[in-house]
This record gives sequence, structure tokens and C-alpha cells, in this order.
Amino acid sequence: MKTRAKVFLWIILDIILINIAIYGAYWLRFDGVIDSEIIKHYKEAFFIITVVKIIVFYFAGMYKSLWRYASIQELIVIVMACVFANATMISFIFLTQTFVPRSIYIIACMLDIALIGGSRLSYRVLRRYKNGGSFFNTNGKTRVLIVGAGDAGATIIRELRNHSELNSVPIGLVDDERTKIGRKINGFSVLGTTKDIAQIVQEKAVHEIIIAIPSAGKKQISEIIKECKKTHCRLKILPGMYELINETVSIKAIRDVQIEDLLGREPVKVDLEEISGYLTDKTVLVTGGGGSIGSELCRQIATFNPSKLIILDIYENNAYDIQNELLRKHKNIDLEVLIASVRDKARLDSIFKKYKPDIVYHAAAHKHVPLMEHSPTEAIKNNVFGTLNVVECAHRFKAKKFVLISTDKAVNPTNIMGATKRVAEMIVQAYSRYSKTEYVAVRFGNVLGSNGSVIPLFKKQIAQGGPVTVTHPEINRFFMTISEAVQLVIQAGAMAKGGEIFVLNMGEPVKIVDLARDLIRLSGFEPDIDIEIKFTGLRPGEKMYEELLMEEEGLTATKHEKIFIGKPIFIDFKILNRDLERLKTTITEDGVDLCELMETLVPTYTRVG
Repeated sequence: MKTRAKVFLWIILDIILINIAIYGAYWLRFDGVIDSEIIKHYKEAFFIITVVKIIVFYFAGMYKSLWRYASIQELIVIVMACVFANATMISFIFLTQTFVPRSIYIIACMLDIALIGGSRLSYRVLRRYKNGGSFFNTNGKTRVLIVGAGDAGATIIRELRNHSELNSVPIGLVDDERTKIGRKINGFSVLGTTKDIAQIVQEKAVHEIIIAIPSAGKKQISEIIKECKKTHCRLKILPGMYELINETVSIKAIRDVQIEDLLGREPVKVDLEEISGYLTDKTVLVTGGGGSIGSELCRQIATFNPSKLIILDIYENNAYDIQNELLRKHKNIDLEVLIASVRDKARLDSIFKKYKPDIVYHAAAHKHVPLMEHSPTEAIKNNVFGTLNVVECAHRFKAKKFVLISTDKAVNPTNIMGATKRVAEMIVQAYSRYSKTEYVAVRFGNVLGSNGSVIPLFKKQIAQGGPVTVTHPEINRFFMTISEAVQLVIQAGAMAKGGEIFVLNMGEPVKIVDLARDLIRLSGFEPDIDIEIKFTGLRPGEKMYEELLMEEEGLTATKHEKIFIGKPIFIDFKILNRDLERLKTTITEDGVDLCELMETLVPTYTRVG
């Protein structure tokens, strides 16, 4: 039915109900005895009463609402409109001295609310019955258990009811507030606490669990997910309040539970004022700006209003994607995207000469351990001499800060990639001793979801039906989300004085096989039953576990609880330059053992595999 026709029918219905309410008010006021004089007054006021109330209802928006989705908000509108309309009529009879008892309109107001509100509720019930066959029909639908019996949980129930196309139906809620157990929310019972989830799932044949506690901390969410993992249900979650800013709770906001939710760490807090002080109105260059870490750096830097943001990357597709994203989100940003290689010193010289960046984040690097074991020359060209080129340009063109993105694989490296990143750290520490540029490195572990990390690989393997491949049952790694790692990198840059190696607190190490099992369960499968986990053996250069500090490095706390400083190690600039020149001259020679050269340059490097 067209909208105008529906509005017309609602108006006609309201005219009828308004007058039924008035007549009912007279009948109740005079105990069912309505004489001719009262009928005369009613007929004289009929037109005014009807017009006034319809006008009030119209301007209250009652003919714009979708009543099949009517909720408490719409009921409040009806109550307020009825009260205002009848108050207007009382004012009218007072001003005109009309002989009508004022109690008539008080009674009429209550009848208006009952009749008009009832008509809307009846319409909603009939629509639901028509679309679903039954108000509580669950046949063939996904049965959903909701965790959290608060406002968000109530909203999710209403949303599931209103959107029949989702083919989902709530069957109840759980909440750890015991006073709520046994009570009903929007017609559904609070069945128990989160500790009862597994039992409830079994008893109620639940297919899906939605965690709807946006105010909960990461640790609490992690504990709830652990309980949910005891079932075979699909898991979804309503994001936390920090993710829902300026957004309302709705079905659209619900997302799949991600592996990051299992880490149980609270969102990183940074000193926004301190960060703004060194990024706002500055020219900032990010090398490798299209990569996982580089692109997130660009996203976060853009929020601090730099005078210019320069993205430098060799891979044009990634650079193009982040360019479009930033221009869409930040209409006024002065953005420059440059396709260039950090190996090309002449190109870097021209870029630094033209733009003279104040802050440089160096994220460009080869990082895949097994690939670099087979291509050590490329690892050295990019990670060592590419870094040296950017460091030298930052010094010559007087950049204020230079931040190297490093890795825990640089600590006592067992692979060529880690060794090259340790040399990059040494270059940064050596230059910090005589340059006015503040050179620092930030060292952290694996980043969840970054290109080449285990999570995208596991997801692809699960989508293909398995097996999920893990190198060793005991191998573990430190993990951090891309967002929190980059926030800490930016915060460390604000703290930099020159020569430090900042070490990020990565929490407790996680077994890779546990990560694989969690991801399989979050995908709705059972490990080693639906999806096989296959152990393939350690790869060349791969450690069983990673470290964040070398023996000779101490650890000093900073004002940020997740950022520590490794004690600077003296790097003789002349000796380092001599070793680098020898490495450069021999890197392309046939028969040269590059790993042996790197062992000379990095005494803590020990080849394995």
C-alpha cells in the first residue's frame, strides 16, 4: 500500500477513535446517562476537537512512523501527543467559557492513549503474525542466545524480531547479574549466567550466540568467549562502546567474533596531547605506507592534522587503496602518494629535498622469514641499505624525528630477515650519536591480521576445508593488533630523545596451535574433527619462541605502561660504516656466504635450519 494511502487511513481511523474516546468520556463521567444538552455541546465541539487533535498528532510525527516497528519510543510520542491535545482542549474551553466539565478531557486523554496506542500495537502484532505465521515461530530459523540482559540485549531482541529477513529468532538471554535471572526482557527470559552457556545451548538447541555487552572490557569479553567456545555455536559480538561512538546499537553493528577478542587486553590508551604536539602541522613521511603497518600509521597520523602526509611505497596497488581511503575520510588532508623504492638513493634525495619531512616513519621492509632465507641478497638490499638511504636523507635534510619499525626477530636472530633488521637498528643507534635528528627504533612482535601473518593463512585454509598447517605444537609468538601496535609506535615517537630502542609490552606469548584451534572454533567447526590441524616442522630460520630483548639490553620503564626502553648499546659509527661498505661491495659477488658476513656484522646472529 502506498504511503499516502496509509497516512489517509490512519487519519480516518484516528478521527473515529478520537470521537469514540470523547463519547466514552461523557458516558463514564455521567454514569451512562447522557442527556440532550450534553449531546448538543458535543456536536458543537465535534469539529474543533477532531481538527485540533489530528493537527497535534500530525506535528508529533505520528503519521511518519513505521508502526510495524513500533517500540517504547513511539508509545511515548503517542502519550505526549494525547496529553498535549487534550490539554489544548481544556485551555480552549477555559478561554471560551464553554460549559464542559474539564474532567471530560482528562478521561478522554486516557481513552485516547488506550485506543490510539492500542491500534498501533495491534497493527504491529498483525503484521508480525502475517509475516511469520506466529509471533514466536522458530521453525527453520537460526536460534539465537543473547549474552547481556541490558539495553543492548533488549535492542538486539527487538531488531531480530523486526527483521524477519534475517531468519533468526531469540530464544533467551544470559547475564551475570543474578537478580535478572528468571526475569523477562521483551518477552524472553534470562535463563542463567555466562557459566551456564554450554548447558543452555544444549537444552535450547541454540545455533548462534550474540555477545551484546558494549560496556564490557576486553578481559570480560575474553572470558565470555572462552565459555562460548565450549559449544559449537557461531559467535557474533556487538562492538565495545569505544567502537560504537556516534553509532547506535543495531543488527548492522554486530560482527563476527575475531581472534583479537580472545587476547583479553584493554584498548591501548595514548597521550593524545603529547602526540598532537609532534604531529600536528608537521610534514610526515611514511615509507612502506601501503603495507599493513604503514597504512595503519597513515590512518592514525591523518587524525592529528599534519600539514602534509607523504605515503611512499613501491607497490602501487596498496598505495592507491590507502590514498582513496584517506581522501574519503579526511576531505581536507594534504596528501602526497609517491611510488618509489627505498633502495633508490637518488629518488629519495629528490623527495627529501622537495618535501623536507619533519617526521619519518620507516616501515618499508622485507619481512617474510622463509622467503628471505632463500633470497638473502634482497633482504640485505632492502632492510639494510634501504634503511641506510632513508636514515642518511633524514640526517642531511634535517628531519626532527626518525622512527624505525623493527621486530622481535632482530633479537638474537636465527634468520637473515631478523639479522637485517638488527643491522637497521644498529644504523639508527649509530646515527643518533652525532646527528641532530632524533633516531629511534620500536620493536614489537607479530601483528594480528597483517599481510603474511598466520591469521589470514589460517582463515584461507579453513575456508578451503583444511588442513590448517602449524609448524610445531610448541611454537609460540607474541601478538598484538595492528591498531594498538601503531598507537604505541606513535606514542613512542613522542617520547623519543634519540638512540632508544622502544620495546612494546606484547602481553603473554600465545601458542600458534591454540590460535589455530580458536580460529577453527570461531568459524563454527571443531578442531581435528571438522578441520584437521597438521604439523609441518619448523621452517628455515624459524625459532620456537621470540624474544624482545638481548642480554646486554636492560629494560627501563616509561610513563606509558606498555612501552619500555632497551638500554642503548654503543655502536661505533666508523666501524659500522666500514662493515657496511664491505657488505655492499661483496653482496653481488658469486660464491660469497652472505650469512657468514652477517654473522660478523651481527655477533648475536646464529643460523638455524
